[in-house]
Amino acid sequence: MAKYGKKAATKVKRAMHERKRGELKSGRSGKTVKSRKQAIAIGLSEARREGGKVPPRKSKSRKTKSSKSKSRKSKSASS
Repeated sequence: MAKYGKKAATKVKRAMHERKRGELKSGRSGKTVKSRKQAIAIGLSEARREGGKVPPRKSKSRKTKSSKSKSRKSKSASS
């Protein structure tokens, strides 16, 4: 079964064309996108927003709780 739908393909294709022409801008800063990978990511996120068949984003690794919070819990438990 295919991972990506037709909408994802069209959005990525459009983003790549815009990047080649120098018209693709990144989100918040509005800088011109030069990276191929970034253009693909923008196309996929647009397809995701419009309900296209795209796998969910890879989640960022969460940091584990710091040792300070663990030591606080052990001190309060002993008191």
